[in-house]
Amino acid sequence: MAKLYFKYGAMGSSKTAQALITKYNYEENDMRVWLIKPATDNRDGASVIRSRIGLEAEAEAMRPEADLFDLFRQRNADVVIVDECQFFPPEQIDQLRRIVDDLNIPVLCFGLRSDFQTKLFPGSRRLFELADSIQEIKTICDCGSKATVNARVDGEGYVITEGAQVVLGGNDCYVAMCHRCWMRAIQEHKKVKLHRH
Repeated sequence: MAKLYFKYGAMGSSKTAQALITKYNYEENDMRVWLIKPATDNRDGASVIRSRIGLEAEAEAMRPEADLFDLFRQRNADVVIVDECQFFPPEQIDQLRRIVDDLNIPVLCFGLRSDFQTKLFPGSRRLFELADSIQEIKTICDCGSKATVNARVDGEGYVITEGAQVVLGGNDCYVAMCHRCWMRAIQEHKKVKLHRH
């Protein structure tokens, strides 16, 4: 039986790299992959998924109003791989669930659990409610503890706690931190180290 998978982690945990490696592994076994991402994520271009370590692949960008179940039935694929799944609305997560249930096709979703205020993204919340398999992809804070917070930083390196839930960016505006370091940075209003490449 196919399953709905949710593989989540903080920024910098190599979620996208794992999604692209998973795609490669399926294709090595002569299986067809439908690789999708939300249209919201246009950092690397409308139809490209790129990891920080340089892996990349063509993907279809899905608008929030798209019916993923209907679109999938027009594709010839054996598996669905989703990057940045947190940006999908709950209705589209339900459509991915339906692909698994009605068509017996595995769907693997990779993304963030929570935003820079430690609140669940709506798409992630729905995946926690519906996924058959939930796996954390771990990364670490500068202090060595497990990072669970996607801290947003301003241009001067200070952690900020207000603003829109979705602000696209990478190492230039987000830092993966443990909760203790995140709280300390907010309370002491201290600069945090950015990992610029």
